[in-house]
Amino acid sequence: MRSTLCLLSCEAVGGEAAEVMPAAAAVELVHNFSLIHDDIEDDSYERHHRPTVWRVWGQSQAINAGDAMFALAYLALHGLEEKGISYQRISRATQVLSQACLELCEGQYLDLDYERRLDITVDEYLDMAAKKTAALLAVSCSLGAYLGGGHSQVVDCLHLFGKELGMAYQIRDDLMGIWGNEEHTGKTAGDISKRKKTLPVVYGLQNAKGEDRKTLETLYAQGSMDERDVAEVARILEQTGARDYAWNLAEQYHSRAVAQLEAAGLEARKQAPLKDLACFLSQRDF
Repeated sequence: MRSTLCLLSCEAVGGEAAEVMPAAAAVELVHNFSLIHDDIEDDSYERHHRPTVWRVWGQSQAINAGDAMFALAYLALHGLEEKGISYQRISRATQVLSQACLELCEGQYLDLDYERRLDITVDEYLDMAAKKTAALLAVSCSLGAYLGGGHSQVVDCLHLFGKELGMAYQIRDDLMGIWGNEEHTGKTAGDISKRKKTLPVVYGLQNAKGEDRKTLETLYAQGSMDERDVAEVARILEQTGARDYAWNLAEQYHSRAVAQLEAAGLEARKQAPLKDLACFLSQRDF
């Protein structure tokens, strides 16, 4: 997805996708490095119905693999020189990708920190998601546009397009983590059973009243949840309107993403592939 956004953004501004393929590879490698480390930090046994790297090879070797992927991402960027991209542009691309990686790590830090807290606000959660998820989608788009020769205003618009799309994508992921089909999502257990503080849960903790609020706080403070606990949490989240709130907010971010794309002033036919991908990512069920 991230590499595709990079290539489509390049083509949208009139560039050749083949010339920015190393940058597309770089953002994909960064993404996969983050997943390997994320699975260790979240103690996840499976991803998309397959054992996670650390479950097969152990945590130490998984960390090594993630670190190696991170290094490969930057080596991939240097492949742009063979495509005729100037050193100045490669240097700038390295800088903006590094900044996105730093934001990603900050977002992951916040995500882990929030596991210990019950007082997270919706605004705090959205700030975390903007760093952990949206930053890499944003840089995927802006890198493609920049290396494809887009003007600074167009590059900025596509960066914001990616950021808003990243927020819609994350919230959609949060919804599927609770109400999605396990066979489609590839997750072995729902986010509730893992006591993850995704947007619907944060909204529920912030807006539930009386006994419902006490129940949520008690269940998320304990060590584990059984099936009855999970069902009770889902009921409370539905009761507080958390599902509808998250769905509507995801739609708002999708609309804002499309608005940023249109603000770039690109020809409609060049916008179309990015709009189609944005629609798919915002409405997917896996």
